[in-house]
Order: sequence, then C-alpha cells, then structure tokens
Amino acid sequence: MSKKKSTRGIRRVPKALVQSVLSELGKAPRQGVNYKQLSARLGITDENGRRKVQAALEQLLSEGRIKSGQPGRFELITFDQLLVGKVDMTQSGAAYVVVPEQDEDIYISPKRLRQALDGDEVKVRLYARKRGRKAEGEIVEVVQRKRTQFVGVLEKAGKFGFLIPDNKKMLVDLYIPEDKMNGARHGQKCIAQLTDWPKRASSPFGEITEVLGDPRNHEVEIHSILAEFDLPYAFPEEVEREAQRIPKDITKEDVAQRRDMRSVTTFTIDPADAKDFDDALSFQWLDDDLFEVGVHIADVTHYLKPGSVLDEEAVERATSVYLVDRVVPMLPEVLSNELCSLRPHEDKCTFSAVFKMDRQGVVHDRWFGRTLIHSDHRFAYEDAQAVIEGADHGLKEAVLTLHHAALELRKNRLRSGALMFDKEEVKFHLDDKGTPTGIYFKVSKDANHLIEEFMLLANREVAQRIGRVPKGQKAPPFVYRVHDEPNPTKVQNLQTVAKSFGYQVKSQSRKTLTQSMNSMLQEVKGKGWSNLIETLAIRSMAKAEYSTQNIGHFGLAFPFYSHFTSPIRRYPDVLVHRLLFHYLEGGKDLDAASYEALCEHCSEREKLATQAERASIKYMQTKYMDGHEGEEFDGVISGISDWGVYVELKDNKCEGMIRIRDFKDDYYVYEEAHHQIVGEATGSVYRLGDDIRIRVRKVDIDKKQIDFDLA
Repeated sequence: MSKKKSTRGIRRVPKALVQSVLSELGKAPRQGVNYKQLSARLGITDENGRRKVQAALEQLLSEGRIKSGQPGRFELITFDQLLVGKVDMTQSGAAYVVVPEQDEDIYISPKRLRQALDGDEVKVRLYARKRGRKAEGEIVEVVQRKRTQFVGVLEKAGKFGFLIPDNKKMLVDLYIPEDKMNGARHGQKCIAQLTDWPKRASSPFGEITEVLGDPRNHEVEIHSILAEFDLPYAFPEEVEREAQRIPKDITKEDVAQRRDMRSVTTFTIDPADAKDFDDALSFQWLDDDLFEVGVHIADVTHYLKPGSVLDEEAVERATSVYLVDRVVPMLPEVLSNELCSLRPHEDKCTFSAVFKMDRQGVVHDRWFGRTLIHSDHRFAYEDAQAVIEGADHGLKEAVLTLHHAALELRKNRLRSGALMFDKEEVKFHLDDKGTPTGIYFKVSKDANHLIEEFMLLANREVAQRIGRVPKGQKAPPFVYRVHDEPNPTKVQNLQTVAKSFGYQVKSQSRKTLTQSMNSMLQEVKGKGWSNLIETLAIRSMAKAEYSTQNIGHFGLAFPFYSHFTSPIRRYPDVLVHRLLFHYLEGGKDLDAASYEALCEHCSEREKLATQAERASIKYMQTKYMDGHEGEEFDGVISGISDWGVYVELKDNKCEGMIRIRDFKDDYYVYEEAHHQIVGEATGSVYRLGDDIRIRVRKVDIDKKQIDFDLA
C-alpha cells in the first residue's frame, strides 16, 4: 500500500468512488479494513479498480478524514457519529439526509425530524446499523434553513389562517395570525415568510409578505412558480435606468482595439422565435483545403462592468430562466435583445475564437480575442436544415462546408467516449391567454448539430488555452464546466433496469461504459420506452457544475471544458470572458477562492432555474389534460414507488399516477430492487417501462397533479 508504484497511472480519483469508500468505512467505523477487503465490499474485482481504491484511501489519509491503525488497515475518523447533511423530504412525511461523505443517504422517520424542512442543512446522529437495514438516524439540530419564504394558498378560519404551500415537499402549513395577513383574502395565492417555530407548535408561524392573486389566473400561476424557486420576474428600476444609459454607438476607439472582421461572411443560426443571438459563425477559404471559421460571441463584458448595479443584478440572477411561455432574462432587454444581440446587418462587438481548419475538422491553428463583426444573414434552424438537405442559397457553400466539418467533430467526440443524449423536448402551442392548445416535440437535426459542435469546439479550446500548461507549472484560476464520473451505485441501478429491457450496460472501464450506453441509447430510439431509458441514463450521471477545480467533463469526454458561448444568458460565460481577456493581456493570477464562491452560486441558481422550468412544464401539462377526464390513453410506466405507479402518456408525454390502492384486481406489493409491483394472489406484474392503457380519473390544476385509473 505504501509503495508509490501501486497507484501509478491513476490520473485522478473519481469523487463518487471517494464517497463510496467513505460510506463503506462508515458502516463499521472502528473496524479497520485493508484495500482488498474494501474492494471486495464495493464489488470491485479488477486490478485497475483496486488501484483506484488504493488511491482513494491515500487521498483520504492525506486529507485527515481516515486513519491507519494496524499496517495496511484503515478506519474512519468519527466525531461521535454526528454528521452534517441536507434534508431530502419524501411525501410520506419521512426524510433522508444526504451527507457528502456517505454513499448511502440516512433515513429519518417523521418523529425524528426536529422541525427540519426540505433542503435544510442539519446535524444528524447516526444510529447503530441493524443487519440488513438502511442507514438510520435522527436530526439533532437545524444548522441553516434552505428557505424561509413559501408560496401557497391562504385558507382563513376566523381570526387566523394557514398558508397551504404549493411545494409538495413542504409537509406542514404555516400558521398566519390575523394581524399578519396584510390584506390577503381567503383562497388567494400569497408569499409568506416563516417568522418563528415554537418548540411545542405543530406548525411554524408566518406572515404574508406579498399577495400574488387568484389561483388559476395564468400570470399568477407563473409568478407563483418563479417565487417558489426564489427567481425574479422584473428588474429593479435602478437596473433598468442604468441599462438605458449605456452608450449605444461603437466608437473609433472600440474599432481600434478590435480585430475588424466585418468583411468576412458571417451568419447566425437560431430558433425561429429567438430574440437574443449570442453567437455567430464566419467563414472564408484560406486555400484549397484550409478554411477559417470564426465562432463569434456577444461581447457582454464590453457593456457589463464589474461592480455596477447591472453587474450585481446579473450576478444575483446568474442565468436566464426559460419557462414554457416566456424567458426571464439575466440582462435587461436593451442589452439582451438589442445592444449585445448579434442581429443581422448591424455592426457588433464580439469576443471570438477563430480556427484554421481542414475539411476533416482538424484544427491547425487558433486565435482568441475581441473582434468587430457584421452578420450578413439570419438563419432559422429550419432554413439552415433546408440548405443542408439541398435547398439553394447564397451561403450554401459555407453552410455545407461547416456541416461536414461538424459531422467530423461529432464522430471524433463519439470515438473519444462522449455520451450522445438526444432527448426530446416537450413544447406547447399556446393561445393568446397562455392556454396550451397542443403539444409538440423539439427534435435536433443536422442544423442544430452544426451549431452545437462549433460551440463545443470553442468552449473546449478556450478552456485548453488557459488550463493546459507545461508539466510542473500550475494553471491560473479559471472557471470550468466540470462533470464528474458517475456514481457506481447509480450505474448498477441503470444496469439492472437496462437488463430488464434486454440491453447491456458494461462498466469495466470508462470507454466500455460510454460505448455500451451510446449503443443502448441508439437502439431505444423510436421505441415506447425510449424516453424512460434516456431519463434513467441521464439520472445515473453526475450533475455538471461550475468550478475553478478542473476535473474534466465526463459526458463530453473533454479533459478541459468551459462555458464561453452564451454570456447573454449565463453569468459563468461572462466570468470566462473576463478571465480569458485578463490572461491574454498578460494579467497575473487572480483570487481563486472568490471565483469558486461565484461558481457555487451560479451552479445553485442553475438548479433552481431548471426546477422552475420543469414546474412550468408540469403546470402546462396539467392545464392541457384538464377536460380530458374519463378519456383513455396509451402510456408507459415511467416510475414506481411504494404508493403509486407513474405513467407517461405516449402521445403528449404528460405524466400522472395510479395509486397502488386503486388497483382493484389484487393486492400489490412494491419490489424496489426489481422496479415493479407484484399481485400477491394473481402474480400479475407491472414493471418500469411496461406499456399500459389508462383512463384519466382527475386533473387538479391547483396541485399540478393528474390521477389515472387502469383502463
């Protein structure tokens, strides 16, 4: 174990493996084990895997998180078994505490919650584990509330009332005294602030801080979703005023400080309804085989100055939010849709990555810097796709050349082990009142892939420009988009589900894992359970996030990756622009800690924006299904729990649930390991991915919930 050669060749230890090692040691904290025993317990039998376990132990030892007792044996350093983690509430009233050092979440019964709410950071005492039982414990202290503001409907009862929260994981109502209602009426949607929770009170006390309006009003419901996830829906007046004061003209000084590329053929490719254009491509031949392609990105940093009111607001928002019927932008409209947007036939300030490439998509040279461009044409995706499929156009040669180069870039990524997810996006046709009149699915075609590949190329090359340094040197602080290796336990769960459908997910190495997953994802296309398999595959992956600590991007198979191409809608891209320019100009290393804090903030805001987007889709799906009670549909079982079977409808991807108690032909038992329920008398089985025909029983728009029965 002490020999250095034992872990030679291990470039880095996956974070998921480190957590699995800690979790296994935590099951018997005072019983020392060696790396071979630990490998066996983790189900790792190959030599390379054992070497990774050795490396994980060495890393934990150096960090002081484990100790070495007898030679070659290791045990966890415990602190009276008090662990700190975050609460993940279930609808049954129980919860799990997610502890970073534990691979297994800690079960907390409803009686042991100690007034903790979903998402709170808590201290938990771990109980001695009983054979064959899950890790279990009790919460001893709420360290920090995740939130103290809640959205819900006020129900008045005489001189007091209760706010009934919209959030299904908020399982207690807020008691609102009469003098804290602030004019709210019975039945209205409101925002309430949690003010106190006396020890013997069953409900926390609160105060109404804002009245949103009447439920089922479209604007009220959308604002409720934004408020639920602590997202803004309007800019403060001082922010709008500062945006309006920004000079709109490009000066001679601006031109002198930039590479002038206005004479080079340039165009954008975006959705037909897009208003903000982050990126443009330029194209020109250099000789018979080499061409130059410029990836030009809106130079937001030219207008957004550090420390300004505008910048502070952009930091707080961190991202634009894409709901079903609107975009809540990170920047005011005068910036996002006008000054920064790369609109056709206008001179624009850009930050560019310019590549010298051949027809095979090989990059021979690259240049980064501030530029000035003039877009000659705006393509919608459909227009560019038509050109790729043979339609005539003045820019046909440029589009087709870049299309073929993009195909080569995509092939190279696939060969390197990149994962290829092409999941369908649900979209809605809406009338002028925001009511959904139809559902359709956004499908990526070659025109989408053309833009995607050149954006990926720019993001990768920018990260490499800063992060790749000679051996022995340290790279300067930078903002990366990182994606860790998947958690072994989640991969094992995916293997179990995939096997039930006849697919094999191999996990002997990174390459066999990605190759087998890509093969499976390709084979399921067009099948009824494709969306299910794709969703489960995505869930098996770690979550991508922003960090100054580069660990590479597993899903893309890139050792270096950043977000450079969308500064109008993502603040990390603004940071990347500033850092890249600083280092290109010879600037010294900056403070890594302050940028890491910004990375954590941006990652958290991104999660909230994603949750809000999903909530708006669920709301629209519920509205769409309203009025379809009693009708029958074909669906696929998309999830199973101990209280119900979730079904996704094939025609429109709307999801509802059949409660297990509503299966009348038998008494069904949930078998978690096999993702199925089984009838005790008949032996009937309902399994994840099974086709099923349902009847719509009830649609509850207020709860955003659809109930089904078996047809």
